Amino acid sequence: MKKFGLLVAGGIAAIILLSTIGPIAGMAISLAILYFVIKQFLKTDSTMGKIGLGIIGLIVLSAAASNAPAIIGVAAAYVLYLVYKQWNGAKYEEPVKADNGDPFANFERQWNELNKNYN
Repeated sequence: MKKFGLLVAGGIAAIILLSTIGPIAGMAISLAILYFVIKQFLKTDSTMGKIGLGIIGLIVLSAAASNAPAIIGVAAAYVLYLVYKQWNGAKYEEPVKADNGDPFANFERQWNELNKNYN
């Protein structure tokens, strides 16, 4: 039953994510342009340049705000990530403490676990 709930939640999150791909791309482009406009605004010394870049910045900021559904899409991507982690059953394991107090006592065991996970 738990897998069915994860499947339903993942399906809904995937549909929402796919339906908001356009706004996510639009917001990413708008925020990238806004970043460069702000960098140029801070570099410029002339008053007319600052006014022009300020107007451009406000226009780009309104374009980014019009892509507000992208926030829902990013949240759906996060839910999809959580569903993926739950589906694979990633669990936290408590580290084993060394009996003799030596911090390097478990090094070989941990090294073997890392090699096993990446190979």
